[in-house]
Amino acid sequence: MATPPLAETLRPRTFDGMVGQADVVGPSGILRHLAETRTARSMILYGPPGCGKSTAALIYAAALDRPLHRLNAVDASVADIKGIAARDEDSVVYLDEVQYFNKRQQQSLLPYTESGRITLVAATTENPYHAVYDALLSRCLVLEFKRPTAAEIEGLLKRATHDGSCVAFGIPDDVCRLIAGVASGDVRRAVNDLELAASLDKDNADVTAEDLIRVKPSASMAGFDMDGDSHYGYVSALQKSIRGSDPDAAVFWLSKLMAAGDILSPCRRLPVVAAEDIGLANPFALVLTMACCDAAETLGMPEAAKPLTECAIYLALSPKSASVEPAYQAAFEDISSGRGATMPPHLAHANAPGYVWPQDRPCHFWPQQYLPDDLVGRRYYVPGDNDAERGPYAWWDAVRRRYDGRSA
Repeated sequence: MATPPLAETLRPRTFDGMVGQADVVGPSGILRHLAETRTARSMILYGPPGCGKSTAALIYAAALDRPLHRLNAVDASVADIKGIAARDEDSVVYLDEVQYFNKRQQQSLLPYTESGRITLVAATTENPYHAVYDALLSRCLVLEFKRPTAAEIEGLLKRATHDGSCVAFGIPDDVCRLIAGVASGDVRRAVNDLELAASLDKDNADVTAEDLIRVKPSASMAGFDMDGDSHYGYVSALQKSIRGSDPDAAVFWLSKLMAAGDILSPCRRLPVVAAEDIGLANPFALVLTMACCDAAETLGMPEAAKPLTECAIYLALSPKSASVEPAYQAAFEDISSGRGATMPPHLAHANAPGYVWPQDRPCHFWPQQYLPDDLVGRRYYVPGDNDAERGPYAWWDAVRRRYDGRSA
């Protein structure tokens, strides 16, 4: 009989054994509560690959103690759903990659989920609010799974390597740390790499980080430390290079991260750069950045490097503006100091007396008070020195000056 993969051997059987996801399966997590109370609820689990969606679904299904059917939307059909509903009442259907079901296929689930004949636990790596049709979405609880940290993954690997019954027993801790550091939050990938290390033609205790790098080039970034100063240094260098409009340096520091298989850090940092350093000088930059990051997450390595490199070059070449962050920080400081605690009465609700509807006025503007009394005249936003901001600001300023002194 074939030996099961290490990823299957190490798959947790309880929520306590899962890596990360405390908000969902921790002591106060909603999925744990539903499992402990044996409450059947159709749901959609979404998050990146290897973060525990399938494991959580299987643990939940086991807690319900109902017939379980596992399907993948890539090759499943409406006939499969109807056949399950006909054979087993009160069954659990785990449907992976639900985004690959078209509208008609998703609609076929509605009568069964609504009646409770089928408890649907669907999983997707894509945002369900974009990938799943509203009618099905409205019948399901949506739970987001996030990438576990390198430290959380490292803990799982060390538990395996200190278990005498595990094939990876004895692999040194520094190898576990390297594997966790380059896993990009993918637990399955990390466990597969650990199994690879255990398959090398030498005693586990003698396996070194260099051995792993030799057979797995994506682990080849010397000195990479997911939790250390070098990692944050690469992320910082990437942002500073883009802020400084140097596309070549931006590509280099992005490649430093990508060489270790780290998709997560660029996908978190590049949207920050688009809003903080590009801002209103090129509002489309954030749209393109999110599209590139979504594409990278969907593609995975190595193809993820293509949209992320496109994004880094685009941001480096974009006009820059630093007007957004100071505006927010100034408003936040006023709030933190206790200013602006009282709202103007005419803003309090939809039909508040004294409020003038500006959309019916020329230029859709009327000079009424919007800030609290103790902040009247306070300026938070100062336009950047770029055409994209100067044009709208000049128009707004001209309209405002035109109405100065008028009353409703």
